[in-house]
Amino acid sequence: MTLGASSPPRDVELPGHPMITRARAGIHKPNPKYAMTVSTDVSPIPRSVRSAVKDPHWYAAMKLEFDALQANKTWTLVPRPPGARVITGKWVFKHKMNPDGSLERYKAWWVVRGFNQRPGIDFGETF
Repeated sequence: MTLGASSPPRDVELPGHPMITRARAGIHKPNPKYAMTVSTDVSPIPRSVRSAVKDPHWYAAMKLEFDALQANKTWTLVPRPPGARVITGKWVFKHKMNPDGSLERYKAWWVVRGFNQRPGIDFGETF
């Protein structure tokens, strides 16, 4: 006789969990959160900036955000100082919906990856 874990014989069926889920029973209902969606011609949320630039809806949302950043003078373009760490960012995309489920607008915003900054060292200015 050996000690340790051993697998049961293949002809013996292990008892399963007694709970039957809707998916196991073959019941598939639509999610009510999306049941009132009116518009079906909504561009999907892009996974990359390349795909967003190709879609006119997302490109317009990106341009609107970029123009707002410039109009608010959120940042200015400066030459990179020697030895400075560049703080990168990324685009975030989302559909903004009306209460009835129809598309209100495409929303794109630029977020900075601030977790690269170090407290007391480079919080004041970023490059």
